[in-house]
Amino acid sequence: MSRPGDNPMARLKAVLARHDRLVLAVSGGVDSMTLAHAALRLTERDGVDICHAVSPAVPTAATARVRAHADRFGWRLRVLDAGEFADSDYLRNPVNRCYFCKSNLYTRIRQTVSGPVASGANLDDLGDYRPGLEAAREMGVRHPFIEAACTKADVRAMARQFGLDDISELPAQPCLASRIETGLRVEPEDLRFVELTEAALTPHSGAATLRVRVLPAGVRVELSDWNTRTDEERRIFRERAKRLCAASGRRLLQVADYRRGSAFRHDL
Repeated sequence: MSRPGDNPMARLKAVLARHDRLVLAVSGGVDSMTLAHAALRLTERDGVDICHAVSPAVPTAATARVRAHADRFGWRLRVLDAGEFADSDYLRNPVNRCYFCKSNLYTRIRQTVSGPVASGANLDDLGDYRPGLEAAREMGVRHPFIEAACTKADVRAMARQFGLDDISELPAQPCLASRIETGLRVEPEDLRFVELTEAALTPHSGAATLRVRVLPAGVRVELSDWNTRTDEERRIFRERAKRLCAASGRRLLQVADYRRGSAFRHDL
């Protein structure tokens, strides 16, 4: 329990101090990256291992970010294949796909390095449907940010305090498999298409949130400022997206306003 006057950083430091060793699952997003820096800076201990999983569902930019920080700050980094693409339950993309993803990840981490495993989940994650948290519970994974009652805003504030300007304002970036509509098999070539298409469209998206969704009938591109763009801006963007889809033998269904989790179907 926090004491009066405690701030999020102090609460997190107290939580981290309970462990002589920690193995951190670091995806490359702001939460897990900030946790890695906190674990190393606040505890001043050598018993911190950083594990990052690579797979077709992990953006190459996220892996590059983790490697860059590991090189710059001297992390003890272990890059591994979580093995979810050998799991038929994961590949069939059920509503709880994330459960199978995290089960594979935490199992592989435990096979690779010993010590309590921790994730970057924060309090805000508890208000969303997160099957991966169930896998974490079953595997005994710790969530220092949650234990320290830290929200997403707290995490971003910590990143700024650490001087991590390159990650403090990183937008939410769920794994690439989240772009595949629930029930459609997760295929590496679809994930590669999503990653390359989003990379090609990002320079034309400004600060807007961009998602490329793979649906049964084709592709839907979503942009958070779509409804505020002029007709001409929309025409140009739509034509660009259409050409990118056609180059991969795919059909652009529409460009629409961004809706969080719109490829996720609860009925499957």
